[in-house]
Amino acid sequence: MTNSKDALSELWALTGLPAQALDAVNLTGDEPGLPSSFRIGTAAQASIAASALAAGDIFRERTGAKNCQRIDVDMRDASIQFRCERHLRVDGGPAPDITDILFGAFQCGDGRWIRPHTVYPHHRAGFLRVLGNVKYDRDAVDRALRDWNAEELEQACADAGLVLSMTRSFEEWDAHPQGKAVAAIPPLVIEKIGDAPPAPLPEGASRPLDGIRVLEMTHVIAGPLAGHTLAGHGADVMLLYAPHRPFIPPLVMCSGAGKISAYLDLREASEREKLQGLLKDADVFLQGYRPGAIAGHGLAPEEIAAIRPGIVCASLSAYGHEGPWRDRRGFDSLVQNANGMNHAEGEAAGLDRPKALPCQANDHVSGYLLATGIMAALHRRQTEGGSWLVRVGLAPTAQWIRNLGRLEDGLSMPDPGQDDVSDLLEDVDSGFGRLTQVREAARMSETPMRWDRPSVPLGTHPAEWPAA
Repeated sequence: MTNSKDALSELWALTGLPAQALDAVNLTGDEPGLPSSFRIGTAAQASIAASALAAGDIFRERTGAKNCQRIDVDMRDASIQFRCERHLRVDGGPAPDITDILFGAFQCGDGRWIRPHTVYPHHRAGFLRVLGNVKYDRDAVDRALRDWNAEELEQACADAGLVLSMTRSFEEWDAHPQGKAVAAIPPLVIEKIGDAPPAPLPEGASRPLDGIRVLEMTHVIAGPLAGHTLAGHGADVMLLYAPHRPFIPPLVMCSGAGKISAYLDLREASEREKLQGLLKDADVFLQGYRPGAIAGHGLAPEEIAAIRPGIVCASLSAYGHEGPWRDRRGFDSLVQNANGMNHAEGEAAGLDRPKALPCQANDHVSGYLLATGIMAALHRRQTEGGSWLVRVGLAPTAQWIRNLGRLEDGLSMPDPGQDDVSDLLEDVDSGFGRLTQVREAARMSETPMRWDRPSVPLGTHPAEWPAA
C-alpha cells in the first residue's frame, strides 16, 4: 500500500519541479478518509497537497525566497472536500438535486451491468432513443434492457455519441485494449509543444499567480475545479460557456468562485474571433470537453501556441490520450464503472452488483492534477521558455488511485453526514444566495487561498479581461 507521503512524492516527480520542495508539506490523518475499499483519503490528501505545493513553489521563485512556505493538509479535511457538492447548501436549504430517475446501474439481458449518464437532457434522450424510443421511466428501461447485450449496448451508445459504460472487472479492463493503453499513461503529462522565450513572472507578487490570466472552457467537476484552484492562488480566470449548453447548477456553485463567467458560442465566427483575441492576452488555456471538440474549431494546442507563443494549454479527457477510446466521451461515474472500480467496490461490500465510489474521486484528483500541471508548466515557462501542453485523463487518474492499494475495512466507516462535517463548513455570499460550502483543505502559511470574486450564474460578465 502507498501512504500519502509516497503518493505525493510520486505525483511531484511528474512535475519536474525541485524535490526539496516536499520538505515544506505536513500531512496528517489516517485512512479511511471515506467509506470505501479504495484509498480515497490518500488520493485526496496527496493531490490537494501537490497543487498547493506547486503554488508555493511558484511563489518562492517569484519572491526569491530560499524555502517554500509551510503547507498542511489533513486527510479528513481533504476527503470531505472531495464531496463538496454533497455538502453544499443554498440559503440554508438543499442545493438543486443533480440526480435523475435513471441514475445508477441497470442489468441487461445477458446478466451484465451497465451505467448510463442521463443528467444532461440530450444524453438522456439519446439513451432512450437507442433503446427503441422507450418511455422515460425506470421500469420501461429495465424491460427494454432485457433484449440487450451489455457490451453491444455500450458500443451502440458510443457510435451514437452517447455516454454509457459496461461494468467490468479489473481483469477484464486490464485485458481490454483501452485498459492496456491506460496502464502506460502517467496521471499527469507535461509536454513542450512550441518555442518561445522565457517569460519570468513579475516580482513583488503578493499571491502565487498574481498577473496570470486563464481562459477556461470546461464543465462538470475536474476542469472547473482546476480553474477554481488557480483562481484561489490569485489568477484571473475567465470561464467561457456556450449559452445553449446544459449545465449542472450545484457544480457551477461549487467551482465558480474567483472566476469571470461569460458566454461565448464557438458556432459563431465572430465569437471564435473574440476567443482568439482573448487568447493573445492569456497565459493558460484550460479545456475539458471531448477530445477533438475544441480542436475542431481551429483550437488544437499547437494552433493555440501559434496564436499565443508561450501559452500553457491544459486538456482533460475521459479515457486518456492514447488507445482506441481516446476520443470517447465519458464522465467519472462511467470510467469507474468501465475500469473495474465499481465491480471491485461491490465485491468488497458483499454485493452481487456494482457499487459506486463514495465520491467522484477520479474527477477531483484530476482537477487538482490539472492545476498542479499548469503551475508546473508556468514555472518551466519562466525558466526555460516554450509553449506547453498539460494532459490529464480520468482513466489514468483512476489507475493511479487503484495502484495506491486497497483497505480491508474501509467500507465499515460510517458515511459522514452534514452534522458530522459542520466544523469543515463555511458560509459565503454568491450570485446564487448565501452558500454553505466545504472550506479549503490546504493550509498555506504565507499565501492562504482566497477567492475575490463570488460564484455567479453562467454568463454574468462580459467576455473581457479586467483592466490591469
